[in-house]
Amino acid sequence: MKYWLMKSEPDVFSIDDLKKKKKTHWDGVRNFQARNFMKVEMKKGDKVLFYHSNADPSGAAGIAEIIKEGYPDHTQFDPDDKHFEPKASPQKPYWYMVDVKFVEKLKTFVPLNEIKKNPKLRKMKLVQRGNRLSVMPVEKNEFDEIVKMGSK
Repeated sequence: MKYWLMKSEPDVFSIDDLKKKKKTHWDGVRNFQARNFMKVEMKKGDKVLFYHSNADPSGAAGIAEIIKEGYPDHTQFDPDDKHFEPKASPQKPYWYMVDVKFVEKLKTFVPLNEIKKNPKLRKMKLVQRGNRLSVMPVEKNEFDEIVKMGSK
């Protein structure tokens, strides 16, 4: 099993939205490295830290689980969608997505500044300079530490 962090802006789709829907597809990712994580590496059963980005404050809000492995993101084929990719076709898709399900909302939201202060998380990709990926791998010990911080 692998562990991941997936970012979403809470005014677009929050942990509470996922809790209501129970499951959803994770579409709209338009970075090749993040796409490759979803297309190749994410597997059914992998755990996800659901992270609220571009928020005040940003931080870890909950836990989700991968329930469907990478498949073509349908939004790339829709000319009316903001994620339309004119070079993509069903035969040669550019972008991929996964499906996730709600597991739990953290009892305590874990803001980015608290993550940065925690010495156990100093090597986490999230806190590395210049890392702005919306989907990134997380080490098990990092996942566990953030869940522990959020259980208080």
